[in-house]
Amino acid sequence: MQKILVVDDEPAIVTLLSYNLTQANYDVETAMNGNDALALATSQTFDAILLDLMLPGMDGVEVTRKLRQERIATPIIMITAKTDEFDKVFGLEIGADDYITKPFSPREVIARLKAVLRRYQNVPEDFATSLTSQMIQIGDIVIDTAKVTVRRRGERVQLTPKEYELLLYLAKRPHQVLKRDQLLEGVWGFDYAGQTRMVDVHMSHLRDKLEPDPKHPIYLKTVRGFGYRLEAPLHD
Repeated sequence: MQKILVVDDEPAIVTLLSYNLTQANYDVETAMNGNDALALATSQTFDAILLDLMLPGMDGVEVTRKLRQERIATPIIMITAKTDEFDKVFGLEIGADDYITKPFSPREVIARLKAVLRRYQNVPEDFATSLTSQMIQIGDIVIDTAKVTVRRRGERVQLTPKEYELLLYLAKRPHQVLKRDQLLEGVWGFDYAGQTRMVDVHMSHLRDKLEPDPKHPIYLKTVRGFGYRLEAPLHD
């Protein structure tokens, strides 16, 4: 049973989400402020977090930031009523995976939750190494999904949460040509058509950190007119 952390300072919303998620066969933990949410998320393992933006004490943005700084990659869906003020792209940039605006229906929440969980569980059978080891190897790049770390030739590579998620998304689909819209949907969420520039920026950052020569990439290939693909070169 997948475990979900629900964080909101409105008791009615916590009750509504808890009931409907339980009915949908999820195990639910709850918190009503940012400090409690952070404590739970760092001491327990959750499959996803539904996190209100406006919380007493520590707000949802700061909770997300601290979790990502701790390299906790649990998917986060931000809940916000600030449709005019909340910079959705900023929320995704700091490490949230999706957002939902109030008022919402339980059906919408569950659909978004399932979509986010599928993105983290859509694993093909032809990984370079066994999933039981929780390691993915593409050439000299090794992704440890348990520790949420990346190494190239044994050296640790420091990636931001979104850079890591983009690389992981590509690594789960080696040699496949992925369109920018597909990457945007898979990594950032499906409400951001027209923001494909974010994909290009993050791809450029990944190349700077992973490629021997970023101007002539051997791993992160551009397929002109289509998008990108991750290759495993025979020689580095």
